[in-house]
Amino acid sequence: MRRVVLSEPFQLQLQTAQPPVPGPDEALVRVRRIGICGTDLHAFQGRQPFFSYPRVLGHEVSAEVVAVGPNPDGLVPGDPCVVSPYLYCGVCGACRQGKTNCCARLKVLGVHVDGGLQDLLTVPAHALVRAAGLSVDQMAMVENQSIGAHAVRRAQLQPGETVLVVGVGPIGFGVSQFARLAGAQVLLADLSPARLELAQRWLAPRQALAAGPDLEARLADLTGGDLPSVVFDCTGSPPSMMQSFRYVANGGRLVLVGLAQADLTFHDPEFHRREMTLLASRNATRQDFEHVIAAMAAGQAVTEPLTTARVTLEELPAALPTWLDPQAGVLKATVEL
Repeated sequence: MRRVVLSEPFQLQLQTAQPPVPGPDEALVRVRRIGICGTDLHAFQGRQPFFSYPRVLGHEVSAEVVAVGPNPDGLVPGDPCVVSPYLYCGVCGACRQGKTNCCARLKVLGVHVDGGLQDLLTVPAHALVRAAGLSVDQMAMVENQSIGAHAVRRAQLQPGETVLVVGVGPIGFGVSQFARLAGAQVLLADLSPARLELAQRWLAPRQALAAGPDLEARLADLTGGDLPSVVFDCTGSPPSMMQSFRYVANGGRLVLVGLAQADLTFHDPEFHRREMTLLASRNATRQDFEHVIAAMAAGQAVTEPLTTARVTLEELPAALPTWLDPQAGVLKATVEL
């Protein structure tokens, strides 16, 4: 079978390998599509923490079941499935509380163990989520949209709340969609006019705002001086994440969705004055995957505009380095197998 291996930073190689053999409680799947995300690009550049080489990348996996043993969901060969890439232990404190997304011993496909950039893949049977009714392209977008859905669930939105989403990349796109489905009035902010235009066309927010020095004042004008009750920062940029503390209403919540490999600081008196709640949001759970799949199947969540590049497995080693250039304008890339 074919696979693409990141042997060291900046070195992607197309290789052949023996097909994997599933062990007890594992399933064998045929990979159909892989979404490429920031984690993959960071690993390619040698900037992904807790990463070892060589590694087969790919954790946004659209697949079809080839073989599976007894499983509680009744999966059978031929079933279209999304692979949940979060391999949790099931016994730590977080897992016992159902918070498998932040398992103390979590391993992620394509980061800690080999991922989906190969024709065949073995995964725990419980990691498969049936996705009947979705196209193979849609299935490859479920994982990244589930991160947004999980962040919205963490925030416990109430219908009618005004929320701000800072950073409208694929994750911010998902946060915006699922905040709107939860009944919120959504404001968007980004530095990129192109991303704001795309979001304005597909997400129908209350307002799409250019991020800049006057953003806080504009938010105050739009909310009668109250500011948004929930702010989701999806940028992964430390300056943006620290600035987002200023956008939250008194008694509101700030949800940090994007991850930065940095220390963050905030002004404690202002944080206390507002009695602000600060939340981190990491990965997603099976519940989030199922919610996203149902929303996509019902036409309530779209993903088509996010894919701006499409390559085959053979083309990937040459194409991926070009996506690092912001001028390339690649929002989301999909690999076809």
